[in-house]
Amino acid sequence: MKRRTFLKSSAAATAGAIVVPTIIPSHVMGKNAPSNKIRIGQIGFGRIAMSHDLPETLRHDAAIGVAVADVDTNRARLGKEWIEKFYADKGKPDYVDVAVYQDYREMLQDKSIDAVIISSPDHWHAQPAMEAAMAGKDIYLQKPASLTIKEGRHMSDAVHRTGRIFQQGSQQRGSTPWPQFHRACELVRNGRIGELEKIEVGLPGDPSGNEETPMSVPDNLDYDMWLGSTPLQYYTEKRVHPQQDFSRPGWLRCEQFGAGMITGWGAHHLDTAHWAMGTEYTGPVEVEAEASFPGSGLWNVHGNFRVHARYANGVQMEISGSFPNGVKFYGTEGWIFVSRGNVAVTSSDPTKPDGELKALDASNPKILESVIGPDEIHLYKAPEQHEDWLNAIRSRRDPVAPAEVGHRSCSACLVSHIAMKIDGKLHWDPQYERFIDNDRANAMVKRPQRYPYGTNYVLKS
Repeated sequence: MKRRTFLKSSAAATAGAIVVPTIIPSHVMGKNAPSNKIRIGQIGFGRIAMSHDLPETLRHDAAIGVAVADVDTNRARLGKEWIEKFYADKGKPDYVDVAVYQDYREMLQDKSIDAVIISSPDHWHAQPAMEAAMAGKDIYLQKPASLTIKEGRHMSDAVHRTGRIFQQGSQQRGSTPWPQFHRACELVRNGRIGELEKIEVGLPGDPSGNEETPMSVPDNLDYDMWLGSTPLQYYTEKRVHPQQDFSRPGWLRCEQFGAGMITGWGAHHLDTAHWAMGTEYTGPVEVEAEASFPGSGLWNVHGNFRVHARYANGVQMEISGSFPNGVKFYGTEGWIFVSRGNVAVTSSDPTKPDGELKALDASNPKILESVIGPDEIHLYKAPEQHEDWLNAIRSRRDPVAPAEVGHRSCSACLVSHIAMKIDGKLHWDPQYERFIDNDRANAMVKRPQRYPYGTNYVLKS
């Protein structure tokens, strides 16, 4: 059996073989036959795939889950079981025989798969998105778009070059479950608070952690591939993900694999700020920041921080954990605040709702009652993010958060993260995606990529 491909049963175990999903003939089920649906492969089966991406996608008749890939074979098998149980619970036992892979690249070779959902760790976002696009698959990618600005550029360019449908997991753009973000952005765009002057973005930080001793790599985990393009490090469970449950994984707090909450929550809130400003295809031009970082321990992403940024339109942006978790827009004639209210993203978020946070608020309640006229700006009112993606696959039109929008939201966060590491004000050129006259900052736009992984390798292959 190939090292990274494994089969659902020993009866099927043949070297290099792939489990082919069992498809009921179309004449049996008509237009609702599995063969008439968008065939979805799931890359990465963890807490987000299980609780969000798969349920929100497979509940639509347009889609069918046919494959799961995960470098942890236990999780891949659980993904297979989860999808098959999903259909069995709907009265469809034996509806599909889900194929399982340890190496997603082998799954991408299956030409019958139309699209993939990528729910892997942050350092495994840009590369599989690129490879999926090049393999002719449409893509739903969890945020943030990339680990670095450079690989985000590689990813967006690959998607545009291949013409694939791409949706970034920016759920705050959908009319479900949080329609207040669309409403707030439309009100700001149409001048209901006058001329926009300032935006406050509230984001939590992350706590530090203890030193962790090396552990033996579990037999079910391809740890070298899990590390991917990042440097080799000894294995410890708190660096990766829990082996016995699907609680918040430790990699979220390791800067080797992500930037922390500045991209974790920031990719959502800065996307909302960009949407309201109409700056979805650009970024800040100045940024200055301060942040605390742990002096020791395995978990080393930023803690408390403050970022000040300025955009070319003159709008000032402050990002800090000292603000309520949400986005507050200040204009010459009032303010609007928007958040997810008292809903946490997951039960394991580092901060909890305080019980008083409003989903939508304004300096004057009449602002929120304002009607957007037929000749004013009407932002695209998308359904829930996964449904919007499936609709876009069918129509071949861009969904609400295409690749470049996702990249720009992420790159603004990463510019802020770089500023946390460098004293003084940085000047960013969003057109050329480089800092002006600062070699040290420009060196952080990318990271060395460990062969044979990374977007550089994909470009050369």
